[in-house]
Amino acid sequence: MNRNITLVAIILICTAIIFGAFGAHTLKSVLSVEKLASFETGVRYQMYCGLALFVLGISARIISPSKLFFRLNILGIILFSFSIYLLCLNDYLPIPKMALVPLTPIGGVLLVISWLILFISVWKQKE
Repeated sequence: MNRNITLVAIILICTAIIFGAFGAHTLKSVLSVEKLASFETGVRYQMYCGLALFVLGISARIISPSKLFFRLNILGIILFSFSIYLLCLNDYLPIPKMALVPLTPIGGVLLVISWLILFISVWKQKE
C-alpha cells in the first residue's frame, strides 16, 4: 500500500461527497440548471479520480505509480474540478472569470498526461 496516495484519495472522495451534497441541497435553488450540471461534472470527475487513486494506493505493490503520475494527477484534478466549482459560483465570489477559464482544460490535459504516464509505466513492467 502507498499511504500517501491512499490518504489523498480518501480526502478527494470525502470532499467530493461533501461538494456533491452541497450542490444537491444548497446550490440547487441558487444555480441555473446548466451551472448545476457543470458543478456535478466537477464532483463526478473528482470522485472518479479519488476512487482510481484509492485503488492504486492500496494496490501499490502490484502497480507502483510514479511521483510524477501522482503529482500531475492531483494537480490536474485540482485545476479541473475546482476551477469548475469556482466558475459555477463566480456570480457569488470575487474571482475574475477570465482567470479561471483556462484552468479547466489545463487540468484536463494534466489528468490525461498523468494517466498516459501510468500506462507507459505499466507497459514497461515485466509480467
